[in-house]
Amino acid sequence: MSATTLERPAALTVQGHWIDDWRPEDPTFWEQTGARIARRNLIFSIFSEHIGFSVWTLWSVLVLFLGPAYGIDPAGKFLLTAVPALVGAALRIPYTFAVARFGGRNWTIISASLLLIPAVLAAFLIEPGVSYSTLIVLAAVAGVGGGNFASSMANINAYYPDRLKGWALGINAGGGNLGVAAVQLIGLFVLAVFGAGSPGLVAGIYIPLIVIAAAGSALYMDNLSQARNEKRGMRDATREPHTWIMSLLYIGTFGSFIGFGFAFGQVLQVQFADVFSTPVKAAYLTFLGPLLGSLIRPVGGALADRLGGARVTFWNFVAMAAGASIVLLASQLRSLPLYLVGFIALFVFSGIGNGSTYKMIPRIFALKHPGDNHEARRLSGAVIGIAGAIGAFGGVLVNLAFRQSFLTYKTADAAYIAFIAFYALCVLVTWAVYLRSSSRKLAGV
Repeated sequence: MSATTLERPAALTVQGHWIDDWRPEDPTFWEQTGARIARRNLIFSIFSEHIGFSVWTLWSVLVLFLGPAYGIDPAGKFLLTAVPALVGAALRIPYTFAVARFGGRNWTIISASLLLIPAVLAAFLIEPGVSYSTLIVLAAVAGVGGGNFASSMANINAYYPDRLKGWALGINAGGGNLGVAAVQLIGLFVLAVFGAGSPGLVAGIYIPLIVIAAAGSALYMDNLSQARNEKRGMRDATREPHTWIMSLLYIGTFGSFIGFGFAFGQVLQVQFADVFSTPVKAAYLTFLGPLLGSLIRPVGGALADRLGGARVTFWNFVAMAAGASIVLLASQLRSLPLYLVGFIALFVFSGIGNGSTYKMIPRIFALKHPGDNHEARRLSGAVIGIAGAIGAFGGVLVNLAFRQSFLTYKTADAAYIAFIAFYALCVLVTWAVYLRSSSRKLAGV
């Protein structure tokens, strides 16, 4: 152990909440100082990201309130859920840049505060007679919640040593993903207690929670000075082939999770209209898949830490293809129990895959740049932002696939076939790039 290490055990503060000495790979620094600071930032990052996910997926619940008085058909409702998914995906790139520009803490305060706009608008403007164009605008504004994930993950990635990134990123993302299930549980509560005539209450409940998230971030989070020197990371990351490969795989995992989270309630109501004749009946089930998928995401990261991210991701896509096949079979047999089993399996395995793919990203660049931890963190943080944005776009594709399938065939079967084909492609890509013995230049990914 060097004298320098002994003399500098603590993180040095420039001013306020800025830290200019951050060495997570130094065991002494991590044990004495780093772990405590990283844990505190992780906790408040999770809470803010959780609220962001809830606001982003708010319309997966609000469409259940849009009964005959609103005059919107199923295709129109799928568009209302595709719009915030699209906006959220587009915002993930600038949100990742924002961490380097403003600092992780500062941007968390700003991004959390921005959630007040869609929450307040939805709380007061949704009522029978409102124009469809107004609803589209309100849904689009909710997309700001989708950007929070990218900045949060890029920020937390810089705090943890490589050996703990799978766990830390899994916990951070899983806690955020729980916002999808949480907003659906709140929607169920409002539907059950107040009825379908009070959609604004769902959004209104989040207004004080957003204020708490912004205040907590201001009081307890920190900025890392080193992040301000990594603005070229995004440009350099676009030149890396692994950036686009991992983005494709993330469409299959996170894109599936968020897309199904937006669409599940609507699909149940359309495909099993005789069973789910009222919104509250569908709401009793819609939260279950996102809940399980969120809770199991850290397991995907932990398995990747233990077994290797590529191996876990490969078998996970095999399982997702099997789950989609079960859903397709259940749809043709009109079997609701089998349908729920297949769909919940899709949520669970998309959660595991979320964790394992995100673990792969920092590991790939740690192996490509051995001994240069800063370069590995710089590139992996940028790739996380890019993959997060492209993966979120998968949520748009899922909703558009359902919309087109129902418009053309009056069932969702064509969409399920498309999902199976895409998961098969992801299996092939994972094997060819990261597992095939003749191409494993990055052994250990």
